[in-house]
Amino acid sequence: MSATDRDTLKALTVLFKSSQHVQDKLKKDMMKQGLNFSEFAVMELLYHKGEQPIQNIGKKVLLASSSLTYVVDKLESKGLVQRIPCATDRRVIFTAITEEGRKLMDRIFPLHAAYIAEIFSVLSDKEVETFIDLAKRVGVHAENLEH
Repeated sequence: MSATDRDTLKALTVLFKSSQHVQDKLKKDMMKQGLNFSEFAVMELLYHKGEQPIQNIGKKVLLASSSLTYVVDKLESKGLVQRIPCATDRRVIFTAITEEGRKLMDRIFPLHAAYIAEIFSVLSDKEVETFIDLAKRVGVHAENLEH
């Protein structure tokens, strides 16, 4: 195994471990607010992008449709989102944040954003830009690989 191969394997291990540590911290932070990671992801999408066809939410927050139905059901039972039938196509159901959900996000999202800023505070602004560029390049390249 060449030094380059060892370095790329180490880069992958560091990427996975780093990602896991960040996700673990964010999951714990969200649980304090009464939401799990998937619930928060759906709420954040609806909070910032407005109502969405339920079929599109899973793609945007990386949830399988079976999991998405469960998450939306839970959020709906908490009074945080609602389903709205499409007026022009009976097959389409929109999901929208409720007023109660908006109030919750108005309160917790700034705290969440500040926590993310704290996580990345170890990097300079320029390093954050470089990190974004490098992570995107690797991700796009991996997505486009044939096997």
